[in-house]
Amino acid sequence: MNRRDLLPADLGRGVLLQVGHQVGEIARHLTPGGVLIGHDDRLGDAVIETRERIAGGARDPLFEATFVHEDVLVRVDLLLPEGDDGWRICEVKSAASVKPYHLRDLASQVWVALGAGLTVSGADLAHIDKTFTYTRPGTYGGLLRTVDVSERVVPLVNSRHLVVTGARQCLAGNEPDITTGAQCGTPFPCPFLDHCRAGEPPGADFPPELLPGAAGKTVAAALRQAGTFDLRDAPLDLALPPALDRIVTATRTGVAFHDPEGFRAAVADWPAPLRFLDFETVGFAVPLWLGTRPFEAVPFQFSCHLAAPDGTYPQTAFLDLTGEDPSRACAEALLDAVGDSGAIVAWHASVERGCIRRLARLLPHLAPRLEAAADRVVDLLPVVRNTYYHRDMQGSWSIKAVLPCRLPELTYEALQGVQDGLAAQEAYREALQPSTDPARREAIRTQLLDYCRLDTWAMVALYLSLRGSEVPHGQ
Repeated sequence: MNRRDLLPADLGRGVLLQVGHQVGEIARHLTPGGVLIGHDDRLGDAVIETRERIAGGARDPLFEATFVHEDVLVRVDLLLPEGDDGWRICEVKSAASVKPYHLRDLASQVWVALGAGLTVSGADLAHIDKTFTYTRPGTYGGLLRTVDVSERVVPLVNSRHLVVTGARQCLAGNEPDITTGAQCGTPFPCPFLDHCRAGEPPGADFPPELLPGAAGKTVAAALRQAGTFDLRDAPLDLALPPALDRIVTATRTGVAFHDPEGFRAAVADWPAPLRFLDFETVGFAVPLWLGTRPFEAVPFQFSCHLAAPDGTYPQTAFLDLTGEDPSRACAEALLDAVGDSGAIVAWHASVERGCIRRLARLLPHLAPRLEAAADRVVDLLPVVRNTYYHRDMQGSWSIKAVLPCRLPELTYEALQGVQDGLAAQEAYREALQPSTDPARREAIRTQLLDYCRLDTWAMVALYLSLRGSEVPHGQ
């Protein structure tokens, strides 16, 4: 790899890689009699040990078997003996299904192993089975589902030499003169993206592609075909459905679309007292708590603002950093917070409704009250989508897109540490680690509470502002 100096300092220490290592260790544990080829800092020695073990007739499974062919080095997660002298190559992934790039990774391993003289009898991909339920402490039998992809890999193996040749040519030449595009984020964001974009002319401030939905993409393609690359230059006589026309008009004029009467009409039947609710959830690829499944969204935190009859907005907060399954404590605190009457307002309500119903399934003794609470959840997002648009929202109605346009004094950027949902998950994971310093854990607690509180207060403020009411300060 060239230009290593441009790589971020924390590359290789992310959550995805940590999870990948954890899943790999489980795969080894589930493969009895295996031998680990170590030498992580001396890969040449790993190649030699792999070669010697296979040449010596050993038929034990090998973990991290290492091969090199035409200067391409690979490490195989699981190398499994098959028949008299064959070996199956198994790549272990922390994803929930087989993806195209997995097959390309595996094809590279097979190509190198074959070139190194190994008799490859098959190729497998082991991925996480989302139907697995964690029922016994430390027991993960069934977590991984192994898929034979031998036939799917063969054509990729046969053309791998072309990929290697192309890579060599790229490394031998100057920096490629290729415009950035969708390829830069597939299957993962490229760490060199900012560097490559720095040499390109700036794109349009409001490209047609920000138009949402299938209809929006069709209109965007037609605009580009006609030579319009910025919505501010869109023709005045465009025949568009109202939802898209509002976006184009607001973008062209710079005047936000706001329909307070429509907003009030849409929320008129929401029964008081309103409660504004937001959950933060975490989903572990390897389940941490008994009774949970891989990637299951478990709520570990919520914030709830009550629109009290006296005009105040008291908040209830819940956050569990004990490391135990937070579900029961969360459900009990939630029922106290939302009471038995009034609408529960959420942004993209399917998430909150789903969290509550999951708790109901898990806790039968609380299920009737939780199901009743789930039935009271209403969605603020479609109301805002139909009654407000500012061109700086760039075609998005996420609360983080709407808030700075309507109420710029409320900003997530002022928060310390945790400013979005992904950061909240990562902070929560860090807080659960036994090695985390207590002072750091308390700092995370404060950051998570501040972030989730702003999520629900933002809903309150937008609700009041968009219906034409005054937004109180200092809540």
